[in-house]
Amino acid sequence: MTDKLNLKPAAGYLLLQPEEAETATASGILLPDAVGEKPQSGKVLAVGDEEITDSGSKKSAPVKEGDRVVYKKWGGNEMKIDGKDYLFVKFEDILAVYQ
Repeated sequence: MTDKLNLKPAAGYLLLQPEEAETATASGILLPDAVGEKPQSGKVLAVGDEEITDSGSKKSAPVKEGDRVVYKKWGGNEMKIDGKDYLFVKFEDILAVYQ
């Protein structure tokens, strides 16, 4: 996927594809777009190089390509390519990895 995009995150960043928002509740009630909030989860498409901290130490990515993650609500920078949403987030914006 990222080969087609030709994007590599900068050191300390991840490229995510956010998951789609739910359009219905578990009981089948359809939700209008205005009600639904964007999910805070997505799939890791690419991982940037290790981050060099102010103290000079290296900080590795907490995840790998293909992982599904939960990220901070206001973390990251959104971009749209060919009608699809993508998100660049810092390593420290990742809250959890899930299956």
